[in-house]
Amino acid sequence: MLLQTQSLTPHFLPPLIPFKSITKPQFIHFNQTPPRKFSLKCSLSVVSDPTTASTPVGVSNDKPFPAEVSRTIMELSSSGTLSMLTSNGWPLGVGVRFTIDDEGTPVLCLSQSCKKLSVDKKSSLHVQLEQCGLRTPQCTIQGSLDRPEDLNILMRLHSMWKKRFGEEVDKNLIHVITVERVLQMEDFEEDGIWVSSSDYTNARPDPLRDFAEKIVNEINANNMEDLYRFCNVYVDLDFQVSEAKMIWVDRLGFDMRLCSTQNNVFDVRIPFPREVTDEKGAKSSFNCMSQQAWEVEKNYQAPDYKKVKQLKQIT
Repeated sequence: MLLQTQSLTPHFLPPLIPFKSITKPQFIHFNQTPPRKFSLKCSLSVVSDPTTASTPVGVSNDKPFPAEVSRTIMELSSSGTLSMLTSNGWPLGVGVRFTIDDEGTPVLCLSQSCKKLSVDKKSSLHVQLEQCGLRTPQCTIQGSLDRPEDLNILMRLHSMWKKRFGEEVDKNLIHVITVERVLQMEDFEEDGIWVSSSDYTNARPDPLRDFAEKIVNEINANNMEDLYRFCNVYVDLDFQVSEAKMIWVDRLGFDMRLCSTQNNVFDVRIPFPREVTDEKGAKSSFNCMSQQAWEVEKNYQAPDYKKVKQLKQIT
C-alpha cells in the first residue's frame, strides 16, 4: 500500500471522532521553568509502506533512518540468536548474550562447545526489540565471527562485558562479529531494507532510547484523552477510533496504533514540531502539541499544519 502525505489549507475541519466530554489536556509533569506561550506549527506526515525489500523504509526527515533504528535496537538489547553453518551443512541458531562497542560491533562470549559447532566464520546475529507489546522491530547482522588476537583489544572487550553483565569471563571465549551488512525490519511479516556496514557504523542510536518506554507507558496510562484528540486533530480519518495507543517515541516523533470500530488496525506516524534530544524535550513537545490540539478542537485557533492523509493498515 502506498501511503502519501497531502497538505490541507489552514481552515478548521470539524471533529471526526466524537468525545463524551471536552477536557483540557492532562500534561506530563516534570521540573521546568514556568510555561510560556508557543506559536506551534506541526508538519505531519506518514512514511510509504514498503512493497519490496529494496524500497527505502523511513527515509524521511520525520522518521529515523534504518541504520539508526538498528543501532538503537542493538543498544537496548542484550540477547539474540546467533546462526552458524555446522559441519553437517545445516545452519544452526543458538541463543546468545552480547554487548556492543562504540561502533555497534557485537561482542559475544561463546562456550567451547559452541565454538566447535561452526565450520565457517560467516554468521548472523538476529535481535528483536518489543515495543509496548504492539510492534517488534528487529535487525539481523551479517558478518564474520572471529576472536580478536590483540591482547589490548581483548582486555577492553573483557571490561565491556564485565560492565554490561557484572561477571568475569574467560578472555579466550570472547568473540566479535565484524559487521558486513544489516537487515532492518519494522515488524514481523514486514519487508526490510539492507543497511551497509558504513551506514550502520556511522549511525547513532536514538537519544531517547533509555527512557522511550517510560514515556510511552506514562502517556498511555495518563494521557489517553490527548491521544484520541491527536487522532481527531492531527490525522485525517474517515472512521471512528475505538482505541488509540502510543507505540514508541524517538527524537523525531512518535508512532501510534489505532483501532477502528470495524476492528481494523492502523499505524500512523506523528512527528514532533522539531527534533528533540532528551526526555524533557520530548515531554515538552508532547505537551505543546496537546495544548494546540485542545485549542483547535475548541475552535480557539484554526489548524495551520499538514495533516496525515493516509495510514498504514495492519489488519
